[in-house]
Parts: sequence; C-alpha cells; structure tokens
Amino acid sequence: MASSALCKQPAFVASSSATRAQRTRVVACRAQQQTPVQALGRQATAAATAALLLGAPLAPAALAGEFDLLAEGTPSTYILDDAAVLNKTTKKTVSDQLKALEEATGYRLEVATVRRLEFENDTFAFGDKLIKKWYSGEQKDKAGILLVVSASKDGALTGGDAFMQAVGDDLIDSIVGDNIPILTGEEKYNESVTSSVSRVVAKLTGKEDPGAPFRAEANRQRTYKTKAETEAKKPVTSTIVLTLLFISVVVPMLQYWGYTNKD
Repeated sequence: MASSALCKQPAFVASSSATRAQRTRVVACRAQQQTPVQALGRQATAAATAALLLGAPLAPAALAGEFDLLAEGTPSTYILDDAAVLNKTTKKTVSDQLKALEEATGYRLEVATVRRLEFENDTFAFGDKLIKKWYSGEQKDKAGILLVVSASKDGALTGGDAFMQAVGDDLIDSIVGDNIPILTGEEKYNESVTSSVSRVVAKLTGKEDPGAPFRAEANRQRTYKTKAETEAKKPVTSTIVLTLLFISVVVPMLQYWGYTNKD
C-alpha cells in the first residue's frame, strides 16, 4: 500500500544522481501503472523474441567455422562442405575420385570447406587437429585433408606422415600457393577443389600432374602514347602546322593582289 501511495505522486523520474533504491522504486512504479493491455503486449513481445532466438535457425554459412568441423565425428563421406560453396556435381565427382583412390591405394583424402577460422589462424595447424581427432594409428598415417577457407580465400593440404611423404612438398606448396588462392580469389570454389583433388589423385596413383592454374591477367589497352611514339610524330605535326600557317597568311595576300590588279 505504501508503494502504491508513493507511485501516485505526480513525478517519479530517476535523475542521474538518484540512488539505487530510488531507481528501483521508479521501475516498480512504472510497472504498476501499466494497463493490462500494455502488460500483455510486453509479454507477447518478449515471448516472440525468445522464440526467435531459441528456435530460428541461423544461415549455415553464418555458423560455419572450426567448431563445426571439430564437432564432427570421423567422417563417413569424403566431403564436409560447411561453407556451402560446392555444388552437387562437384561433390559427386570428387567423392567418386576419392573413393576410387582409397580403394586403390589406401590413402584417404577428406575435403573440408569452412567459412572462416576464428581461433586457429594457421590453416595447416587446424588441418592437423582434424586429422588427429578423426583418425589414429595406420589410418591416421595415410589420411589427408584438403581444407579451403572461403572468407580468407586460402587453405591447406596436410595429413599423416605417409600421406605427406607420398604427396611431396612441391605439390603441397603448389596447391596451397596456386590452386586454392588463384581460383578462390576468382570465386571459383568448385574448380579450386576439383583441380586440387585431381592433382593429389594423379600424384598418388602415379599419373601425370595436370598442373597448376594460371592467374587470369586483365588485358588492358593503353590509352596514351609512349615517348617514342610522341617523338616520332613530332616532325609530321610540325610540318602540318607550318603548312596551315603558310596557307592562312599567303592565300589572303594573293587574293588581295589579284583584286588590286584588276582595278
């Protein structure tokens, strides 16, 4: 009752110097003065907000990070496209290639895409973490992972000791330095994966390396003249100017002379 009487006072706005108790009383008074309709509206808004936060799924690309991959158990497929950048054709083609590779050689290569790495900036270190988590023993020794990070447009190719030795440093450096950055830089994520996988498969099966992609250079046409071109055209320009000057001076004089002679 006492609090109700206080709330009936004309003003109960807490100033910047109000005590904590005064601020608490202001909040309580405002709550008491809410009409049933206002209270119901606030409750409905709060319930809707909670439902959105708890029940509405976020876009897969917004959540795709290292925790998504680390949460995975040992993969039963050859592709983990957490960044959602690969189409169905690429997934089917690459999966068939990697299945045939494992059956023929015992080497297993996983392809993983992730939107970004928030806590582990070293792509190779993160790839090693995944291999260590997923495999053990001889299986780990012959396992590898091709990792593509879509936001930073880089990646890694790493794996167990036997896998790394069989693939070789030169090919690893070329894939990480050419295939991944060049093609992802052009937003060609599918081609980045397919070309990288084809090179690894060729190496492990003793076939010829298809080679790295070439960076597309824009053909820019020069819109200005070089110094040599300018120097070469100077005599021609001078001749034209002198000729026009001669005509503009001499022709009027000749015309005047002709008119005066007639008279």
